[in-house]
Amino acid sequence: MPQPAIPIRTTAEISIGISLAVFLGFVTKLVQLPYGGSINLSILPILILAMRHGVKLGTLAGGLYGTVAFILNPYVFHPIQVIVDYPLAFGLLGFAGSVIERPGKDRVLRIRIACGIVLGNVLRLAAHFISGWVFFAEYAPEGQPVWLYSLSYNATYVIPETIACILLVQFIMRFVQRK
Repeated sequence: MPQPAIPIRTTAEISIGISLAVFLGFVTKLVQLPYGGSINLSILPILILAMRHGVKLGTLAGGLYGTVAFILNPYVFHPIQVIVDYPLAFGLLGFAGSVIERPGKDRVLRIRIACGIVLGNVLRLAAHFISGWVFFAEYAPEGQPVWLYSLSYNATYVIPETIACILLVQFIMRFVQRK
């Protein structure tokens, strides 16, 4: 009997992580922004999955989470905007797993974790920024460059989430082993 491409245990872990991300998106929502985006802890399980299983499976988990998030709370302006703001943006969180490929000393690992979270969220911010610049230009205040509006709007929720996740994942990863 052939082995599955992704082991059953890993598939179950990804499914549980996505479910937990959806749950955290609902129960930890601190701020809901008017044109999409909110400050919450939904990305926390996706970042942990990326750090445990690497970029490929982290990207898969993030993309699937983005798809589920869209299904549960769609915000549609254009079909390409949906792809960029949901599966692509959250899939890019998987790159958080690229910086901790091998175990290291506790202090070095903490730095790698923080760098991974920053990398994943900078890539996510880039996707939201591009989407905002292209599809939400009409909401920019008169006289403000659209790129600046998009960057500042999206940074208002990505930066606080990044900081919160750096602090929380530092604590959680002490108890979670890398696969």
